Formats: sequence, structure tokens, C-alpha cells
Amino acid sequence: MSSTALESLKAYVEQIILDPKYRDVLAIVKGARNGAVYGAKVRFPHALVMMLLFRSGTLREKAKLIFRATKTHATNLAKFATIYKTVCYLLRHYGTTPGKEGPYDSFFAGLLGGYVVFGQRSRKGKIPSVNQQIVVYVFARVVLALARLAVKPGYGLPGVSEPNNSTAISHYAWPVFAAVSWASVMHLFRWHDAELQPSLRSSMVYIYRDADTWDGLRNFLWHNK
Repeated sequence: MSSTALESLKAYVEQIILDPKYRDVLAIVKGARNGAVYGAKVRFPHALVMMLLFRSGTLREKAKLIFRATKTHATNLAKFATIYKTVCYLLRHYGTTPGKEGPYDSFFAGLLGGYVVFGQRSRKGKIPSVNQQIVVYVFARVVLALARLAVKPGYGLPGVSEPNNSTAISHYAWPVFAAVSWASVMHLFRWHDAELQPSLRSSMVYIYRDADTWDGLRNFLWHNK
């Protein structure tokens, strides 16, 4: 194909993607694209480090696990973005107030996407570890956002969202939250470590439990084991 033909094709495609009547549909496509790219960018370095540090096996086996985790993360974020934006589009155009976004459209779109993409178990009946990590990550940030909203003047709960109370709670809440979080995770690790998420447990074993074992200078300073 000649350069002139390529330029003509590019101009034609750009004309389509810049046409306002296709904007909503194309936003779904770009959402899927961005979900896949972001998932790959986030998961690949994380999987690479975790596999090299904490996984045994050959380099080939580790490479397969890294690829599988990256693919799962990228695919699932792309699927979720597609479902979410599609449902939002349908509700906005065919809901109770056609042409306008409803106050709970995003909630119901996220509800369906979360159930379909992240709420399913594997064929063996297990929750995929990548999905578990993503959902726990999201849940933690939802809780933090709700806690901030609860004390936000004009939006939060009665009493605690009053300006004076809100300022005091916001000042002291983080130290208490940090202390209780670390106290809880260390207690669980000490007495119920099997219930912790595998990657967190592996990290804590490396830092705290393996620190109790050495038989010479080699695995005291230079190596862990």
C-alpha cells in the first residue's frame, strides 16, 4: 500500500473517530484499550518482582506465570471497562430519563461489571489471585474515600461532619488507622497467617519469619536462605 493510500486511510479513520455521533460507542472501545494497557503496565513489573523473589521453579515456568498474571489483569480490566461503559451508555440513552445520566447509573454499571468480571470463581472453585488482589485494592480505597466523605462538612454523617468535629477527626484518624491496621495484620500473621492474601503472606514471611533463621554469614547478610 502506497504512502498516499495510507494517508487517505488515516484521514478517513480520523474522520470517523472524530464524528460526534460515534463518540459514545468509540468511548467504549477506548475504555477497553486503556483498561488492557493499564492492567499490563501495572501487573507486569509487580509479577516480575514477585516471581523472581518468592517463586521457585525454572525461568521458563516463572515467565509463564508472569505472562499469565499480566494477561489476566489486562484482560479483566478491559472487560470491566467495556461492560461499565456499555451499561452507562444504555442507561443514559434508554433509561428512565433518556439523554441524561441518572444518579445511580455508575453504581449499577459497576455492580454488573464487578459481578461478571471479578465475582466469578475458577473451574476449580477458587477465586483467582489476580482478581482477589484487584478487588481488595479497590475495597481499601473505597473504605478510605467513604471515611473521608463521612466527616466532610455538608456531605457527611450528622455530628462528625460538623466543621470542628471534622477537623479533629481528620487530624487524629490517620495515626489510629495506621496503628490498628498494622496491629491487626501482625496479629493475623502470627496466629492466622493462612487467612492472609498469599502475596502479602509471602512478603511477611520473608521479612519477619525468615529473619529468625541463619547458619552463617552467607545467609545472615548476603542471602536470605
